[in-house]
Formats: sequence, C-alpha cells, structure tokens
Amino acid sequence: MKSLLSSTAFLVLNKKLAQSLGLKEAVLLSDLISKEEYFLQNGMTDGWFFNTEANIQQDTTLTPYQQRKALKTLKNKQILEIKRMGVPAKQFFKINEEQVIKFLDNKLLIKSTTINKNKTIKTINKYFKRPTVEEVEFYCKKRNNKIDSSAFVDFYESKGWKVGKTNMKDWKASVRTWERREQKAPVKTSKLDSQINEYLKGKELL
Repeated sequence: MKSLLSSTAFLVLNKKLAQSLGLKEAVLLSDLISKEEYFLQNGMTDGWFFNTEANIQQDTTLTPYQQRKALKTLKNKQILEIKRMGVPAKQFFKINEEQVIKFLDNKLLIKSTTINKNKTIKTINKYFKRPTVEEVEFYCKKRNNKIDSSAFVDFYESKGWKVGKTNMKDWKASVRTWERREQKAPVKTSKLDSQINEYLKGKELL
C-alpha cells in the first residue's frame, strides 16, 4: 500500500488523504513513507526511522514551523508515533499503517489484505525478519537452553513462519515456548507442542 504513496524521485499524493488530513500533512506523510521505504531496504525491522527538519524541508519545501504543525496533526490522528533517541538526539518516526488505511477508507484493506484473482491474500508482517540458524543458536546459548537451532529454523520454515494460522511476530518468543515444552515438569500438551514433537520425531528418523 505505502509503495503507492511514495517515490524516491517525486512525491505522490493521495487525494483522499489530502482531503482528510490537509495538503501539508499529506505531503509530509508521503515524504516520510519514502524515507521509511529506504530504511526498510537497509535492514530496519522495528518500524522506527529518523529524518531531520533540514532534509524534510529540502525534499518537500515545508518550513520547520509547517513541519511541526503537520506532525502534530498526524500524531493526534494516531498516524505517526514520534520520539527522540540517540546521542545526539534525533527525531524518530513510526507510521501506523492501519490508521493510514482507515483514512483511505478502503474496507478491503482494513484487515491488511489484498485481492488477487478473486483470492484473499493476507499481508505478511513486514517488520518480521526471519532469523538465521546462527542468530537462533546465539539466542539459545544466551538463555542457556538445549534447543536445536537448526531444528527450530527448519520447523518454522516448513510452516511458513506461522504460529498456527497467524504470521509469526517474534521468533524469540517462540524459542521461549520451545523452552517451556522441554521442561521436565509435566504440562498440558498444546497443538503447537504436538506439531513440534511430531516434527522432531520425524527428524530423528531421517
């Protein structure tokens, strides 16, 4: 969705957003979406990215005063989260995509879905980054557990990195779930536990 509103060479404005938010607000949001796409391509995983007043003014011609006024509107409408971080402190932004979609008033997109040849396809959480075996192994060593990092990655690769029918949001939380499964104390077996046990048994037979 956001790719329709941004471009590295020029600004693309959505008329409905401009009517709902104001022209300056729509211009600023379009520029921030372009900046967000840049950081996504360069490894951003949590949705937070920074930009400066000078850079925004150069790209949009909006003065610092106009920027602050537009940012206040976007923040009040819960389209943007803003905070200062780092040394020296920089202004970071996070775009609430669901709120942008609501302002576009497209009911097909409110649940983050797209339509392709009459099939509804759920959009994958773009901020989730699939871990490598080495990353899982490092985290497991840090937690001092005995989880087989290769088995963990292979299992969720086979599941499309889903937990049940839901796209995974935090692989470290799934590691901790495996830890609880491997504890000696008897616990009620969940559907996920059963799937993991079946997978591991099959792996042992290979």
